Amino acid sequence: MSASASNSFESNELLKNSSLYREFQAEREEILKHKWLESEKAGYDIGFEWALTDWIMKHRSKWRKSRQLSAH
Repeated sequence: MSASASNSFESNELLKNSSLYREFQAEREEILKHKWLESEKAGYDIGFEWALTDWIMKHRSKWRKSRQLSAH
């Protein structure tokens, strides 16, 4: 493995292990669940952007508070 490839790999591993990245991944999973549920209700794929906007408006605040409380 070249030095640049090794550094890139190490950077990716640090990113994946960061708390910010884990929070991003957890939030993304919630949005994808919301997209699936709302698409099932609607009978068609609502799209990621609509699901993202809807989830942020309806659920993000409560979800974040819940995550913060469970972290303590």
